Amino acid sequence: MSEIILTPRAAKRITEIMGDEPPGSLLRISVNGGGCSGFSYSFDIARDREDQDLVIERDGATVVVDPVSVQYMAGSTIDFVNDLIGQSFKIENPLATASCGCGTSFSL
Repeated sequence: MSEIILTPRAAKRITEIMGDEPPGSLLRISVNGGGCSGFSYSFDIARDREDQDLVIERDGATVVVDPVSVQYMAGSTIDFVNDLIGQSFKIENPLATASCGCGTSFSL
């Protein structure tokens, strides 16, 4: 399985966000059915890791992805962008065949 990469910009932003959260908090990313293209990404602050979670760590930031979501995100890069439409996490997913304009929904 291809790894999931966390960019330095994403790690920096996650660290900033977690600075206001209780110690041990981490970012959980999951893939859910729905959204305008069939699947959507969910970003949640979590306190616990599950035994089967994929744990991605970089520069003090921790991201966890559940095993079902990992199969839909294999080879992805998680980035943080600041562009004309605002600031957001962006996932470059090589498995996605299409995505919506907002970038949080995709199809396979």
